[in-house]
Amino acid sequence: MILKLSIDEIIKKIQSEEIFEAVSEDYSFTLKIEEYVPHICAAVHDGHQFRKSLWENCLHSEYDRWFEEDPATKEMVKTFPIVIAGCDSRFEYDLNRAPETAIYSDAWGKQLWKSPISEKEKQHSLDKHENFYKVVHALVDKIEEKFTVAVVYDMHSYNWKRWDREVPTINIGAMNVDILRFGDEVELWRNTLSEMVLPNGIVSSSLINDTFKGNGYFLKYITSNFTNTLVLATEVKKIYCDEYKQILFPEVVYTIEEELKTRLLKHATDFYARHRRDL
Repeated sequence: MILKLSIDEIIKKIQSEEIFEAVSEDYSFTLKIEEYVPHICAAVHDGHQFRKSLWENCLHSEYDRWFEEDPATKEMVKTFPIVIAGCDSRFEYDLNRAPETAIYSDAWGKQLWKSPISEKEKQHSLDKHENFYKVVHALVDKIEEKFTVAVVYDMHSYNWKRWDREVPTINIGAMNVDILRFGDEVELWRNTLSEMVLPNGIVSSSLINDTFKGNGYFLKYITSNFTNTLVLATEVKKIYCDEYKQILFPEVVYTIEEELKTRLLKHATDFYARHRRDL
C-alpha cells in the first residue's frame, strides 16, 4: 500500500525505522523502504509532472521537457529495498541543482518562460526542493547510523545523439568522490556495468568522467553532509528509447533492470563488507 504522507510523517517513519511506501502529500516525490539496508537507489530526474499554473507561460513543449528528463530511471532500480524518486519535471525545479540555480530561466540554450515567473511560483518550487532534501538527509542519516557506511546509486540518463563522437553506454561521474578512499569501488562499479548483456545488439561500454563528471547537487549534498556515504552518479546512455520520436523500448529497460538486480546488489554487498571494517 502506498501512503500519502507529509514530510514530517515521512521523516518520523524513517527515524522509527518503519517499513513503508509513500508519496509526499504534494505528489512531488516517492520513497519506498522495504528493508533498511546500507544501499539506496535514487532517480531524481525520473519525474515528468509539470504543474498546471506554469503551462501557459512555458515556451518548451511537453516533448522538449521529456527529451531532457531521465525517463524510466526509477523503473531500472524499482526492485531494490530503498528507492527515492522525483515525480516532478526538472523544468519545474531541478533536484540535481542547488536551490539558487534549481529554477531554470533558460534550458539547453532556449528561453524557458514567456515572462519571468512570479516569486510565489518560485517559492512553491523551492519548497518542494527543500522538502525533498529534508527527507534525503533523514534517510542517509538513518542508514549511516544503522550501518556506519552506505552507498547511493544515483541513476540518470543522457541524450547521446547530440554528441559528435562515440560515447559510453554508461558514464560514472566521480569528480566529487573521495577517490583515495572509494576509487576501487568506482572502478568495480564501472567494470560490472561494462559486462551487462543488452538486447538488440547494444554493446555495453562504461567510462568514468567521460560525458559527465558527477557535479550534481544530489551527490554533492550527500557527500558534504555525510562522510561515510559513497554516491555513484550513474548516467545511462538513452539506448532504451528513441530520443527524437519519444518512444521507450521496454525490452531494453527490462534488461537493464534485470542486469542491475544482480550487479548492483553484489556491488553494494561487497562495498559494505569492505568498508564497515574501516570504522
